[in-house]
Amino acid sequence: MSLHPQVVSLLKMFEARGLPPIEKLPLSEARAAFEKSSQLLSKPEHIVPTENRMINGYEQEIGIRVYTPETETDRKLPAMVYFHGGGWVIGNINTHDSLCHSLAYLSNCIVIAVDYSLAPESKFPVAVEDAYLATKWVHDHALELGIDKQQIAVGGDSAGGNLAAVVTYLAQQRKELSVNYQLLLYPSTSFDYTESYERYGEGYHLTKSTMNWFREQYVSSVDDLLNPLAAPMLFPENETSKLPSTFILTAEYDPLCDGGEAFAQKLITAGVEVNYVCYPGMIHGFLGMTEFVDDAKKAVQEIAKNIKAHFEKQTVDQQN
Repeated sequence: MSLHPQVVSLLKMFEARGLPPIEKLPLSEARAAFEKSSQLLSKPEHIVPTENRMINGYEQEIGIRVYTPETETDRKLPAMVYFHGGGWVIGNINTHDSLCHSLAYLSNCIVIAVDYSLAPESKFPVAVEDAYLATKWVHDHALELGIDKQQIAVGGDSAGGNLAAVVTYLAQQRKELSVNYQLLLYPSTSFDYTESYERYGEGYHLTKSTMNWFREQYVSSVDDLLNPLAAPMLFPENETSKLPSTFILTAEYDPLCDGGEAFAQKLITAGVEVNYVCYPGMIHGFLGMTEFVDDAKKAVQEIAKNIKAHFEKQTVDQQN
């Protein structure tokens, strides 16, 4: 499919604004610009009650925001621990607030957004350990939060999808908690130069230059690029088969598209239950463009429907 007309219009709008590439801005300005842009591009259609908290991270305290859907049932709810995108360098719980409201409302799932430490102040693997500790915190405080400890999922987009996959892997390794579902939205899965990276690395919002800048901020050495905790495509084959049911979404005109598809195939080959969908005519980050792109709203609904169906099936299985 060709680039969707609504995406074409949005890209023209970005170009008309004449803003410098994010990697050319001072770090504080880059982060502020991303937050401002995210709030213009996406506004929550659905609102659920939220609570902000501070918890212990790997090097320092980190923030979380708990989104709790209003429900008439008194049973414990499933949980989705969510990690925002932004190349491990920009983004925060505010930039993805709209998406988290919608996921909590539409899936009837408690969503916990994590404000993990950002690079370059906190290099790899600090964000990984923050993400894992936040997930463990949710597991350990499940009763207090009204969460079913047996129904904890992780999710994220782009760099956040990378962290979600790694947390799932670490949960298997460390055996301190159980993660039974992962939601990976146009995830960063490796540092390889794929065909989609070359084909869509210019002119489609996320550029090769920006991705290289993110990478330089996040990792400290070539060895980091070869670490499975930075690149999920490097998970050992014998460990991949232990990963839980997975939903992976990619966008056709995204430099990360091939990496997400390859990771889906890696899981399928290992015997993992995978629901993989590639949205035609879409670009990286389109889920955060719901004010301008109709398919973004449709995709959020599809994602939430999948989450809800997974947990409903698991609840039935538990009762039987």
